[in-house]
Amino acid sequence: MLRFLTAGESHGPALVTIVEGLPKGLDVTAEHFSAELARRRHGYGRGRRMQIETDELEIIAGVRHGRTLGSPVAVVIRNTEWPKWSEVMAVTPGVEVQGVTRPRPGHADLPGMLKYGTDDARDILERASARETAARTVAGVLARRLLATAEVGIVSHVVAIGEVWSEGPAPTPEQAADVDASEVRCLDREVSARMVAAIDRAREAKDTLGGVFEVIGHGIPPGIGSHVHHDRRLDALLAGAMMSIPAIKGVEIGEGFSVAALPGSKAHDEIHLSDGLLGRVTNRAGGIEGGMSNGEPVRVRAAMKPISTLMRPLATVDMATGEPAAAVRERADVCAVPAAAVVGEQMMALVLAAEMQRKFGGDTVEEFTAAVGSYRERLTQRTP
Repeated sequence: MLRFLTAGESHGPALVTIVEGLPKGLDVTAEHFSAELARRRHGYGRGRRMQIETDELEIIAGVRHGRTLGSPVAVVIRNTEWPKWSEVMAVTPGVEVQGVTRPRPGHADLPGMLKYGTDDARDILERASARETAARTVAGVLARRLLATAEVGIVSHVVAIGEVWSEGPAPTPEQAADVDASEVRCLDREVSARMVAAIDRAREAKDTLGGVFEVIGHGIPPGIGSHVHHDRRLDALLAGAMMSIPAIKGVEIGEGFSVAALPGSKAHDEIHLSDGLLGRVTNRAGGIEGGMSNGEPVRVRAAMKPISTLMRPLATVDMATGEPAAAVRERADVCAVPAAAVVGEQMMALVLAAEMQRKFGGDTVEEFTAAVGSYRERLTQRTP
């Protein structure tokens, strides 16, 4: 079954991704990775580093003549700025450089320093950086390539930035290019302009903004996930995957928080039969019931807190002296919600691909797709 591991620090030589469990015969090229990595770098409110990083990558294992071999796939993304940081982040023993002793509120700095007994937050923040999500994007691309063979598509959009909300309908995968055409990845152009203005105001105030994004999976057959074990429930897996993205502080499936205020008669999605196919009138459950997909689009929303690195630093304590101090300033974004939404797509893809592999198996792409096709055919014969 699909699993992945990433390694690397924000300013180290490179990021590394290893993905295991892909079937043989999946069509993969470097261009597939480059396109998704570019989407992750874009978005209004990103910092200067996104203009510098080019995400130069190399596939070093698991692919031959453009197709997966069935063995682990390994990809390296080289950090453009490594030459400037080669002394600070040197792997070999050398002269210690000045450490980062003023932890930032809201970041991993202080908990990590206490956990590992270090006075240098550099040991923590380099790995805690959201730069690691570039490596996850590589894994997500491979998962999405597999899902595409089963006609499963994923799209995301930004629902809110700061206090500016979009009330428009969710996009379909066919509208992905229209979403990406927006600087903040919001289909509503009037709302997009207001979001951009909110980011500009935060930048002028030397502040940051968070927001909410939604990820939608289409074409997922019912029965993916499980009602049997807590650690195989699809909603639990998706919630955990989204919460693993840096700065995410809340997740809901479907209309999870709003339905909590409704009576049961208005909270659930009634079942109907149309042209021999079972379906739902609404999708308040977000495509998941009892830990399993129910055939409707899977909808997950995630709330991202404002970025913790500020150009107007908050108060902290210098861990070297014990004296009050201003938190260290590392170069950062004003708002990264549009980019986080792209990472959210990859995390949904990884969960769905792993769970579909768990159900359908297959050492080759052909075996996997044949099993999915056979299951879909059985479902059409199962209706009353």
